[in-house]
Amino acid sequence: MKKLLIIAFIGLLINVKYTNAQDSIKKITLEDIWQKGTFRSASVYEIRSMKDGEHYCVLENNKINEYSYKDAKLEKLILDASNVKLSEKENALAIEDYQFSKDESKILISTHTELIYRHSSKSDYYIWDIKENKITALSKGGKQRLADFSPDGTKVAFIRDNNLFIKDLAKDKEIQLTTDGLNNNIIYGTTDWVYEEEFSFTKAFFWSNDGNKIAYYRFDESKVKEYTMTMYGDLYPEQYKYKYPKAGEDNSIVTIFTYDIATNKSTGMDIGKETNQYIPRIYWTAETNTLAILRMNRLQNKLEILLNDANSGKSKVIYTEENKYYIEITDDINFIKNGFVITTERDGYNHIYYYDMKGKLVKQITTGKWDVVDIKGVDEASNTIYFRAANSSPINKELFSVKLDGSMMNKLSDKEGTYDAQFSSNFKYYICTYSNANTPPTYTINLADGKELNVLENNMKTRIKFKDYNFSTKEFASMHVADSVDLNYWIIKPKNFDPTKKYPVLMYVYGGPGHNTVTNSYDRSDHLWYQMLAQKGYIIVSVDNRGTAFRGEEFKKCTYKELGKLETEDYINAAKWLANQTYIDKDRIGIFGWSYGGFMSTLCMTKGADYFKAGIAVAPVTNWRYYDNIYTERFMRTPQENASGYDDNSPINHVKKLKGKFLLVHGTGDDNVHVQNSMDLINALVNANKQFEMQFYTNKNHSIYGGYTRLHLYTRMTDFLLKNL
Repeated sequence: MKKLLIIAFIGLLINVKYTNAQDSIKKITLEDIWQKGTFRSASVYEIRSMKDGEHYCVLENNKINEYSYKDAKLEKLILDASNVKLSEKENALAIEDYQFSKDESKILISTHTELIYRHSSKSDYYIWDIKENKITALSKGGKQRLADFSPDGTKVAFIRDNNLFIKDLAKDKEIQLTTDGLNNNIIYGTTDWVYEEEFSFTKAFFWSNDGNKIAYYRFDESKVKEYTMTMYGDLYPEQYKYKYPKAGEDNSIVTIFTYDIATNKSTGMDIGKETNQYIPRIYWTAETNTLAILRMNRLQNKLEILLNDANSGKSKVIYTEENKYYIEITDDINFIKNGFVITTERDGYNHIYYYDMKGKLVKQITTGKWDVVDIKGVDEASNTIYFRAANSSPINKELFSVKLDGSMMNKLSDKEGTYDAQFSSNFKYYICTYSNANTPPTYTINLADGKELNVLENNMKTRIKFKDYNFSTKEFASMHVADSVDLNYWIIKPKNFDPTKKYPVLMYVYGGPGHNTVTNSYDRSDHLWYQMLAQKGYIIVSVDNRGTAFRGEEFKKCTYKELGKLETEDYINAAKWLANQTYIDKDRIGIFGWSYGGFMSTLCMTKGADYFKAGIAVAPVTNWRYYDNIYTERFMRTPQENASGYDDNSPINHVKKLKGKFLLVHGTGDDNVHVQNSMDLINALVNANKQFEMQFYTNKNHSIYGGYTRLHLYTRMTDFLLKNL
């Protein structure tokens, strides 16, 4: 009896000690994440390699400082903007972005920047003369866009009010190259909304290498239908209108011109008679007066490269690629002397190829059952290509070099995780960024062979915070689901995880074509929220469904023409797999997604209603007929030729199946996934007599941020999960 009492007493002491230890663990709050910046990681901002290749500049505390690559030491202060006054009313110049002229005698600085859409903006630009210590406004006619020095630094080209201008700095003279630019009608030198969003560029004018010409785009969007958003705040809300081509609808007609500085003359380039097509990129080649134009058909399954004479406009096709699914446009094309380097999936995996200027294949440079992620640069002096690849696993992004002839492929990175690199102008050094799923980024200076020279930032303070708050480890594994498919996933378990207990699960999904969530890299925002939920006793899981990247072309493109079908099946099967694990409460599985992920979470809550107890959809696409045509038609073709593909997996057509608790969130000013998607879903849910919760954010765009918005949103979602899961 005495022995039993002693054992019981020891057990009590252990339990008290464990309870006290648990109580002493710092608790993560939403204010820590979204208001206080408790776990904010540091970055190295606005790095510019200098022309000598031995120095780089960094924007720090409104100063442009020059450092040595060799030892990372500060060598000189280029500009302290806090000492530069723009006017009597303004205390100091605030640098938001900067660009050196080629001879590094001047700096082009942007300030007072206003966002237009997610990737576009307009600013006040100023030119700082380093020798004269003098600041000059680029133009006094209103804010400018995309200002860019000419190669000799004597001129700056820019966009204003949809027209293209050149400022002659020596003569202090402004020349307007185009005159008929008009809002929602004609655009010069920049892109329309859908090119900006889906072809990922806004600067649509380019100086020739010798500075004698400018190549530029012209968009005629007069026949593109307008979308109207109501913007609230005034007595009478404003109706904001812009051109948004939905699936199956008319696009802008795009033409390409070159402007000759000497003759003051523009010449149209021959891009063919077809106007229902895309021009996703143009490049000046190494050959004088030769412009390369990429031309793609509306279905986005045929890509051509045209070489155009910049003087006459005449063209010839030197490269043609066709695909049974679709071709994605990237910036992984580099024109070098006597040829060009490009990535393509023509052998089933994304690899690097080298062609001569006649379009003849010289060499497939990389091979294997793995995917190149992107090209980081081509050093012509040493015939070396630097690139990233998901070589060891789809979850990692590693850094490599390879010779132009395919020989001497070397791995420059040495740890599992995600690498990125920004090379010096002479390719002698690079700024390396490294992170993994549980470690915030480290920034180092490395030699081109991968050797680390200096650590610029290791985010040690943030790492210590993770330990102080006892963060759980994000673990990676794979699960076998139906159709003989193995899916990669990550899992975060509570720190005091007990395999004999049963835990609720929140599944995070994106799931869109070529977009992975299961990556061995640091997530600056949602990872912190998941850690907070883990402290509250939840397990969080994310799965890379079929349709995601870095497992070859067939795995990525198998969702073609039926977006949502296989992805939903995979998440339902993943939920079944989780339900069979002894530590999972099969009756408390929830799902959360944003954008494409909102589309997926809504489908899972309807088509997979038997497996998900609660779901959150933020800014979801609910009908692909409502989304833009470049993205949607790339994967679905048009609604006219694939009606069933659009309708069979629209969540709107499955609302009667909803059983669990559902929270719908949207920003009313979302120019990307229009709130129309949620409004139609609401109608369908009401007509099916299905109860749900909703949260709208006035005038907020697709990212739903600003002020206390993110804190409010994540409080809403957290409360919903605590109540319903």
